[in-house]
Amino acid sequence: MSNDFGFSARYRVRHQTDFDRVFGTDVVAADPVLVIYVGRNGLPISRLGLSVSRKVGGAVVRNRWKRLIREAFRRCRSELPIGYDFVVRPRRGAVADYRAIRDSFPRLARRLARRLSENPS
Repeated sequence: MSNDFGFSARYRVRHQTDFDRVFGTDVVAADPVLVIYVGRNGLPISRLGLSVSRKVGGAVVRNRWKRLIREAFRRCRSELPIGYDFVVRPRRGAVADYRAIRDSFPRLARRLARRLSENPS
């Protein structure tokens, strides 16, 4: 039984080469809450990668950010453009608020996908 709202391994960016590819595109969008990097993945799905460093805070704070970002991705996956890897990190000084993350993620993702489609290199 498949649940379309799950967050299985197929929706995760897990390998360093994939992270390097996304960071190498230099296509970034940010707002006061999130910074999102994007790269094409050639798959029929979009995937999420997380980059939450110790600068954000202790383990409890970092894990909260990761949980909230994953949940926002899981819930708004149907609104996201398909075929992209999104690597997300919190903006320095931002507060981990689910509603702000949930509003920010799809808006930034669409902006990035539009920018990438305009520049197909």
